[in-house]
Amino acid sequence: MAPSEIIRAILLAAFLHTAFGQLMPMVEIQPEFLAPLENHTVTQGRDVSFTCVVNHLQSYKVAWIKSDSRAILAIHTHMVAHNPRLSVTHNGHNTWKLHVANVQRNDSGTYMCQVNTDPMRSQMGYMEVVIPPDIMDLDDSTEGLTTKEGGSVRLRCRATGTPMPDVTWRREDGRNIVLRNEHGVRRVVKTSDGEQLYLVGVLRQEMGSYLCIASNGVPPSVSKRYSVRVHFQPLIKVANQLVAAPANSDVVIQCYAEASPRALNSWYKDTGEKLLAGDKYDMSEVPISEYAYQLNMTIRRLEKSDFGSYSCSSENAFGKAEGAVRLQELHLTKTTLPSIRHNDLSSKSRKKSPKERMNKKLFHGTESDERDDSPLPGIRSEESMPLTTASSVKSARDGDIRGVPRPPVGPGPPPAPAPAPAHSPPTELVLLNHGVASPRRCQFETLTITVIAVTLISRVC
Repeated sequence: MAPSEIIRAILLAAFLHTAFGQLMPMVEIQPEFLAPLENHTVTQGRDVSFTCVVNHLQSYKVAWIKSDSRAILAIHTHMVAHNPRLSVTHNGHNTWKLHVANVQRNDSGTYMCQVNTDPMRSQMGYMEVVIPPDIMDLDDSTEGLTTKEGGSVRLRCRATGTPMPDVTWRREDGRNIVLRNEHGVRRVVKTSDGEQLYLVGVLRQEMGSYLCIASNGVPPSVSKRYSVRVHFQPLIKVANQLVAAPANSDVVIQCYAEASPRALNSWYKDTGEKLLAGDKYDMSEVPISEYAYQLNMTIRRLEKSDFGSYSCSSENAFGKAEGAVRLQELHLTKTTLPSIRHNDLSSKSRKKSPKERMNKKLFHGTESDERDDSPLPGIRSEESMPLTTASSVKSARDGDIRGVPRPPVGPGPPPAPAPAPAHSPPTELVLLNHGVASPRRCQFETLTITVIAVTLISRVC
């Protein structure tokens, strides 16, 4: 080969290498994504980042695009969109990040990480921006919340947020909500749903604070308070219309009052004099509910002139009500219990023995007076009591022990009872008089035997 041909071949090879040498590697190795682009659900005001990882990028560039608006946000690390909340970072190898700070509602949509190959290669991720609920301030939201008893009130609550919030009504004190329709049908519920709460035929018990609560699953939920007022004429109730107290003491008289709007409460004496708080009178009002109060008046160091009638008065723009309390003097008297001797208590509480009941029957002729614990009648002291011996038995056949003649008996008197054997124990007569001495016991044995004999003879006759 001629030298000139060799030179021509070398020049052609150099030209081909210069013209097509850079295209050969791109055909052989293409950029590739190592991980999908993530999706995000972020609350408004927070920060979020999308991460795009590309291998074998070589001389190609990575671009960020908002696909729904087709707006180019950035190419490589250069920002195209004039949005200070957007920024791009690169780790110097294969990772690119798109940062969105203080996310707003219009940031929602599809984001694309794109490589400018031919054809173009890309992957997409979606960002959803959620917004916590909020309650709008309506100009008429607080108007018409006051009505006379039996009137109607309409509450309106409009909420915003993403997703759209649900609105629920409930009472702040936890009591039930009373709903009525135009026909008077009554329904009691704990909560009511919807942007409006319509109260018909409102009573005083239904006044108070109502809460509108908006929630959509994105914390925090929000609420707004609506105060419903019901106006009516004052009402007074007196639980104790008559109060008694001793002189020189302190006493409290009370009235129960209901009124809305708040009433002017006063106390009066029966003379028409208005009483004022001071050293003599102490007045207080204890709230029970939004419209009810306990009116208390303390009168100190009662005197004669303090006893009489008092009246409590409650007055507002819708009317006036009064209640009366009468205060009278309480006279205290000392009472003493009668003194009771110990012997009397012991004798009354002590149960009689069979021997005592027998002796009482012998002297009184009956047991109807067993409950009588008084001393046996007709029994004299031992010194003056005549003793009847066994020799009196014969005379007793012709008459009783007092000498009264008795009717004749039948043929043959019954045999007299045999005398007690000498070894038998003496028969005792138990007297209620505890002062009887034991040496005299033998005298009463004879009396007891004689009386028993007379009794047997009387039964035969």
